[in-house]
Amino acid sequence: MKAYVFPGQGAQFVGMGKDLYETNAEARKLFDEANEILGFRITDLMFEGTEDDLKQTKVTQPAIFLHSVILAKSLGDEFKPDMVAGHSLGEFSALVAAGALSFEEGLKLVSARAHAMQKACEARPSTMAAVLALPDAKVEELCAEVDDVVAPANYNCPGQVVISGTVEGIDAACEKMLAAGAKRAMKLKVGGAFHSPLMQPAQEELAEAIAAAKFQTPVCPVYQNVDAKPHTDPEEIKANLIKQLTAPVRWTQDVEAMIADGADEFIELGPGSVLQGLVKKINRGVATSGKQ
Repeated sequence: MKAYVFPGQGAQFVGMGKDLYETNAEARKLFDEANEILGFRITDLMFEGTEDDLKQTKVTQPAIFLHSVILAKSLGDEFKPDMVAGHSLGEFSALVAAGALSFEEGLKLVSARAHAMQKACEARPSTMAAVLALPDAKVEELCAEVDDVVAPANYNCPGQVVISGTVEGIDAACEKMLAAGAKRAMKLKVGGAFHSPLMQPAQEELAEAIAAAKFQTPVCPVYQNVDAKPHTDPEEIKANLIKQLTAPVRWTQDVEAMIADGADEFIELGPGSVLQGLVKKINRGVATSGKQ
C-alpha cells in the first residue's frame, strides 16, 4: 500500500518548484493563482529569492505547501494514495492532496496559520532544540522538571525528539538532557516555540479560520499528528488541526501506525528528503522515494 507524506517547515530551498512551473501548464496555473490569493508574488521568492526571504514564516509555510500540493496535482491519475500524512505544516498539504480541502481554502488556512504563528513568536522570545539519543520517556520527564515552559514538540524518529519552549527553559532543558546522557541537545535556528503551549494565541486565532473553512471527506485516511490515527471525518479532522499548534507532532507514531495498517511504500512529495530519512530510521525495511 502506498503512503504519501508531505514535509513541514525547514525543507525549503531557493529554486523550489521552478522546474515544475516551467514544464507543467497546470502547475503554472496554480502557482499564478496562488500569487493572486496571497496578494504577493510568492513564486519570485521561491524561484529566485534568498534564503533569508524563504526563512520568513509567512513565506516558508505557503511556499512548502504550494510545492507539495502542486507536485501531487501534477501527478494526475498517478496519484492514488492509500493513506496520507504530513509533518506539522505538511498535514495541510496532505489534506488538500487527499481532497479534504480545496486548493484555495488550504492555501488561505496555511497563510493564516503562518501569520498567527509569527505573531505568537514575536509576543514572547522562544525557541526549539533537537535532542538525540535519549528515550522519549526520559525527554518528557526532564522537560517536566524545568521551571519554565518546555515541552516535547516533534517525535521525529526513535532517539530524535525536538523540544520547544522559552529561551531560558530550553537552555535549562538542554543542560539536563546532556547530563542525562543525550548525544546532543542542540538549539535550532527557528523563530519560536512551535507545537508548545506558547502557541496558544495562534491556536485561538487559527481556530476561527478552520471552523469557517469547508472540509470534505478525503479520498483516503489522513493520519494526523496529534493522535497518529487515521481520520476521514471532516469534523474530527478540523478539531485535530486546531489542537495541532500546541500539541506535539507524533511523526514516529504516525509512520508506525501507517505501517501497521499495511503501508509498504512511502513517497515524499515536496522539497527535500527529510521524511524519507525519518521513515527509514523508524523502519528500515520500508521502501521510500520522493519527488521534488
